[in-house]
Amino acid sequence: MSRLMRTHEWIAEGTALCRTALVDLDGPSLLPGWSRKHVAAHLSLNAEAIGNLVYWAKTGDERPMYASPEQRSADIEAGALRPVDELLAWFQESAQVLADAMAEPSDEQWQVTVRSAQGVEIPATVTPWMRSREVMIHAVDLGTGVTFADLPPDFLEALAADIRTKRGDVPEVTGPPAEVAAYLAGRSYDGVLSADGTPAEPLPPWL
Repeated sequence: MSRLMRTHEWIAEGTALCRTALVDLDGPSLLPGWSRKHVAAHLSLNAEAIGNLVYWAKTGDERPMYASPEQRSADIEAGALRPVDELLAWFQESAQVLADAMAEPSDEQWQVTVRSAQGVEIPATVTPWMRSREVMIHAVDLGTGVTFADLPPDFLEALAADIRTKRGDVPEVTGPPAEVAAYLAGRSYDGVLSADGTPAEPLPPWL
């Protein structure tokens, strides 16, 4: 199975985990300053944003993820004020629209260069990986019982490799794969040790 195909499966698996985690939106998330409603709004807006990049790849018509970082933040704040039933329906609809859109590009269209929210040029093939990270990690961040141990082992391996590449200065650590992935992502972890055998120092949040 190709990495692209597997990444599409990770999106579906992560989306299902999010549905499980979205059982109670009336509470704080595990992300500082964000309620669970903020996370739910972000997930829906992210689906729409990545959908913009898929549209760009399919049509050649440039469509950025977000109008601006400020607008993105404002939209999350506004979304977090929606009633619970609206937030749940928004998550479901946006996830399905994105899944349908991702089924359409040709092999050639998947190679089209688009830009991430940070302005980095990337091939459209990266967008499914971007979405899989969002739904997997934020399913945990919702704080309703999903943990990194619930995420697929091959996803955890890919996530750890990706973070190591992007962070660059991460020290070598040992521990259970799920805990190491949580550590690298700047989330709560247990049993992760530095090379000298001492507990690893926490890293700042990633993603």
